[in-house]
Amino acid sequence: MPDLSNMNGFVTAAGSGIGRASAIAFARAGAKVLVTDIAEDAVEETCEAIRAEGGTAEGRIVDASSEDDAAAVVDEVVSRWGSLDFAHNHAGLGTAAQPFTEQKRESWQRLFDVNVFGLMSFMKYELIQMEKQGSGAIVNTSSVSGKNGSPGLSPYNASKWAVNGMTQTAALEYADKGIRVNAFLPSATMTPALRSWSENSPEEFRSVTEGIPMKRVSSPEEQAAAAVWLCSPESSYITGTLLNVDGGDCILGKQ
Repeated sequence: MPDLSNMNGFVTAAGSGIGRASAIAFARAGAKVLVTDIAEDAVEETCEAIRAEGGTAEGRIVDASSEDDAAAVVDEVVSRWGSLDFAHNHAGLGTAAQPFTEQKRESWQRLFDVNVFGLMSFMKYELIQMEKQGSGAIVNTSSVSGKNGSPGLSPYNASKWAVNGMTQTAALEYADKGIRVNAFLPSATMTPALRSWSENSPEEFRSVTEGIPMKRVSSPEEQAAAAVWLCSPESSYITGTLLNVDGGDCILGKQ
């Protein structure tokens, strides 16, 4: 595990799934972590899990679409611990599958408010603080859907292509300022929602796993490991990367 001792940061949407696994993994690596989510109980559960292992965590209720909340989260990390060394922007929404012509503008707006404009706001304040410090690492959760088309998921796909574009543009703009910006791209991951689907539709779930070269879905912890590594000193010469964490799916050009 990378050594993140003396590093401070936060994870958005850290109340469950990949976000919770990420917050716990950062803490296990020695970092102080501000756990943020819109659900108060979920924030406290993640903080308790970290503290039970001897880690340092504080919680904050956050609306990931709010620019004011983005600024406040950055300020809180710095005021508590003195610096913002890493940020994992994980918050994002999905959508039910529908043909392009049946998607409503409201669905696009809802996704973009969080997945694009919310992420933009968090990155803005993270970059401002990290430029003051002269150092820092940002990792964004994108998706393999940000590289290839996924029929029925046009708003989600478009939002993740935007995440990839923002990641690589910021990486170029801040590469000479001591700041690294990367993204990792999960495919099917055993979050609570996917677990429910696997139990309710086992045949459909089996068909998905059989189409993955590694013949299984990932765990949240496997995705979290990528986030921690991309923010660690072990990836010090990596910026602007879009790291597939997908069991080989993107090699096939599919999700």
